[in-house]
Amino acid sequence: MDYQKLMALKGPVVERTYTNRDTMLYALGLGVGADPMDTAELPFVYEKNIKTLPTMATVVTWADVWIAEAGVDLVKVVHGEQRMTLHRPLPAAASVISTLRIVEAYDKGADKGALILIESATKLANTGEPLCTGVSTVFARGDGGFGGKPGPAPEPHQLPDREPDATCVRATLPQAALIYRLSGDYNPLHADPEFAAAAGFPRPILHGLCTYAVAGFAVVETMLDHDADQIANIDVRFSAPVFPGENVTTDMWRDGDTISFRARVAERDAIVLQNGRVKLRG
Repeated sequence: MDYQKLMALKGPVVERTYTNRDTMLYALGLGVGADPMDTAELPFVYEKNIKTLPTMATVVTWADVWIAEAGVDLVKVVHGEQRMTLHRPLPAAASVISTLRIVEAYDKGADKGALILIESATKLANTGEPLCTGVSTVFARGDGGFGGKPGPAPEPHQLPDREPDATCVRATLPQAALIYRLSGDYNPLHADPEFAAAAGFPRPILHGLCTYAVAGFAVVETMLDHDADQIANIDVRFSAPVFPGENVTTDMWRDGDTISFRARVAERDAIVLQNGRVKLRG
């Protein structure tokens, strides 16, 4: 990876139009609507009184292959952290414009990789109203040792030191990654067994942002009575992959307008999301 070239990259300006169909497809990729009689989940996957999940902002603004222009090895890239601010609730259908830029890159060492921080600022195309701002930390496992500074990286949110106030278990579909990728992230790591093996995984893994969204839905379901519009921020650190078909257990703590969370795959005793934080409006 060429640090100077990376920092000089002009991030893309991405214009997208998404529809109710895209919103429903996104929720289906998370396993929402598995019970056709669950009328609380139905609005997320049915056009009647349709609802939108705030985590969908990550796919509306998604673009990552452009960093390969600086020599980043995309085969060994995984998501490290995701921070998302919703300036207003996400519409179920809209035309948007996202502007991306490199914030910084940190060198963790030749045998540890590099952290690349990418910001996306998104506005509604018709009014120019700010919609959401995200910061993604990309963990480039094959690009450490480029001679850059080691940090500091953003400080993670600390979970409360007490038993969780609530826990929710949600199943992921065996074909979850194949459905979720249709929302815009076509990285073959999540579909192609040979590509996954080359990246060091025994089989394709679930998108980290899909796991993030599954945990986000657990918060919406368990703590917010399915009112996703209450969420203003949702941040998390990715700590281990989920394989499609596994159950994701989300532990939650509520303190005023802050909901802390982590996610686990209990069968493997693996924490897959850590340091999660949801901030509520008002």
